[in-house]
Amino acid sequence: MKTQPAQLPQLLKKGLAPVYLVSGDEPLLVQECCDQIRQAARQAGFEDRLTFHADQHLDWSKVSDECNAMSLFAEKRRIEIHLPTGKLGDGRNVMERVLQQPPEDIVLLLISTRLDSAETKRKWYRELQGKGVHVPVWPIDADKFQGWLQQRANRHGLSLTRGALSMLAERLEGNLLAASQELDRLSLLTNGNTVDEETIEQAVQDSSRFNGFELVQELLAGRAQHAGKIIGVLQQEGENPLGLLAVLHRDLSILAELQSTPAARENPSAFLKKRGVFQPQRARILERAGRRVTSPQLLEALRLCSQIDRAAKGFDELSPWQHLRDLSVLLAAKA
Repeated sequence: MKTQPAQLPQLLKKGLAPVYLVSGDEPLLVQECCDQIRQAARQAGFEDRLTFHADQHLDWSKVSDECNAMSLFAEKRRIEIHLPTGKLGDGRNVMERVLQQPPEDIVLLLISTRLDSAETKRKWYRELQGKGVHVPVWPIDADKFQGWLQQRANRHGLSLTRGALSMLAERLEGNLLAASQELDRLSLLTNGNTVDEETIEQAVQDSSRFNGFELVQELLAGRAQHAGKIIGVLQQEGENPLGLLAVLHRDLSILAELQSTPAARENPSAFLKKRGVFQPQRARILERAGRRVTSPQLLEALRLCSQIDRAAKGFDELSPWQHLRDLSVLLAAKA
């Protein structure tokens, strides 16, 4: 079965599953989910822990041996397997055998980056869905980040003015680990006093962090102001615009097909799944963009992609980042 991170604590209270998969690209949220599972397992007597990293050097036969070994002293164990690429690779057959009849004295925890979409179609994943729990962890949407910060602040007993919360969100957006650390620090510094803008100004540095995927989402959502901020950060960090251009051109091409295909317009959700769009947030953004962006806007956006490509390769007088800013304004314009 699948469950959301917010539902995990209640699910763990009902009892332990033999296997858990926690996947996602936000290290803080993945770590917190894993810690909840570890704590519940320890409370249930699964004290010993064995850890494997599924890189090219891992001998999966050792994993198989550990999962099949009978404990002489009936010790309960936790076996953790880290999947840095989101793929099991040579371990698929091992996991299939283990998951067909999970050992009673072991809790298996798979910790992965965002799970490769091809893996979700394989037999081992179907076995896991039937025998265990998958906790997919998605990044916090930009428009929900302030709410997330407020919840975390409440958990720390911090009282923030509205201006302080807004300033904190602006400085920490996209960097949940830094946000968590800053809230820890603020709770020590303020000693129960209300946190205002002046306190944030003096105590919190700008630690906002973005990537090309986030920029593409903001461009398609028509949020030009926020996209402009991300463009500035990526430019300062020396990001290669060609990397994000590939993602942008892919999604604009999907939009063009969505708009020009009658069957796709009638059932956009099914169409997007066929095109490999499985993440709910990305699917929502593409569906909304398909309704909002006009065909002329889309054609001009694709032309600007060509200009960005030329500029990044030194064949244009303007910076590729300037063309990206123009594209952000274009996609934000109302029809």
